[in-house]
Amino acid sequence: MTRPAVSVILCTYNRAPLLPRAVESVLRQSFADWELVVVDDGSRDGTRRLMQRYRRLDPRIRYHYQSNTGLAGARNTGLRLSTGRFITFLDSDDEYRPEHLSLRVRHLERRPGIDLLHGGAKLIGPKHRRYVVDMTDPSRTIHLRRCHIGGTFFFRRRVLSRVRTFRRLPFAEDFDFYRRAERHFTTERVPWQTYGYHLEPEDRLCDVFTERLMKRRTKQQRSLREA
Repeated sequence: MTRPAVSVILCTYNRAPLLPRAVESVLRQSFADWELVVVDDGSRDGTRRLMQRYRRLDPRIRYHYQSNTGLAGARNTGLRLSTGRFITFLDSDDEYRPEHLSLRVRHLERRPGIDLLHGGAKLIGPKHRRYVVDMTDPSRTIHLRRCHIGGTFFFRRRVLSRVRTFRRLPFAEDFDFYRRAERHFTTERVPWQTYGYHLEPEDRLCDVFTERLMKRRTKQQRSLREA
């Protein structure tokens, strides 16, 4: 088989109701030379049946089931299974605009000195969820516009020669991957808001971590007042 230009890695866990939006946004891409590598990280809902139907619809879709390892482990499986010259991600609760891949492929083909693109997320959902813990200073929160959102990463395969995997961290595996990549490769933030970043789902990892940290901080402040 001919190696595709782009590997889209989609990791999912018990999100069958949300998957059609994500998968169909890839099917609607104006750029057609892609493979979609879906890594099912131990789902117990209808994800397998759903993806079997999509695989029959389009041979560019690949499906891999594994026992639950967490997001970093699932993404590492996707990296290992991917074959494209360019690699990118799509979270199972998000979506692409039709021109998402074409803009990024064209940009990197015209600029051989750039290795990794990021940015271009359109935030969709409640405004109060647009703030997350700042991993450089966990005592404060920052707006998502200032974050490095892993779903927007789009990079040449050569990046994996130095940054081979996502490290399993309590939070911010994306930011950690990016910081290791920028030590060795040229990165660029792009302006095109073609990645639909949905804030509505209740089980988003960054929300869970931020909520836990805020509760811990409130408890500590209460203890200091009562001391």
